[in-house]
Amino acid sequence: ICFPCAQYKLRYKALNHIEPGSGWSNYKCCQGMFGGCCCIQPGNIGEDSCPQCCMCAEGCCFPGMAVSATQGMIMGQYGLGLDEDDVRLIRCNNCLQCLAICASCLNICIDFEGDDAVVAFINFVADVTFCCVSGCMTARVYHEMKEREKEAPEAFRMQR
Repeated sequence: ICFPCAQYKLRYKALNHIEPGSGWSNYKCCQGMFGGCCCIQPGNIGEDSCPQCCMCAEGCCFPGMAVSATQGMIMGQYGLGLDEDDVRLIRCNNCLQCLAICASCLNICIDFEGDDAVVAFINFVADVTFCCVSGCMTARVYHEMKEREKEAPEAFRMQR
């Protein structure tokens, strides 16, 4: 399953995990966790009329934000936080993404022999790191929901 499709399915599962049977009714772009930009504000870009299309666009255009928003939903629901290793991995990924952008911009301005290969390698490392970190975040969210679903029947069992 491709990354945007995985995020689409995971968000739907998370929305219905938090509020069973809600479908897409509680969906907002990035669940409103990252604010807006200019005239694009979460909750005002057509989520009510076509949440599935908006989630598809989110997963394709903003994959990192999509996985972070789903993780944030589940962590917020259960009062969980990031540990130090999570923070280090996310920071490392962010630094590599910034390095890749800077290298690509410098490649436009400065020309030397082998510069394309260096920039391609930096982009490759940044992309692989992003895929690994995002994959781990996706797996963690999925696993957390599965574990909580196992506990749920026991937690809500009626006492006689």
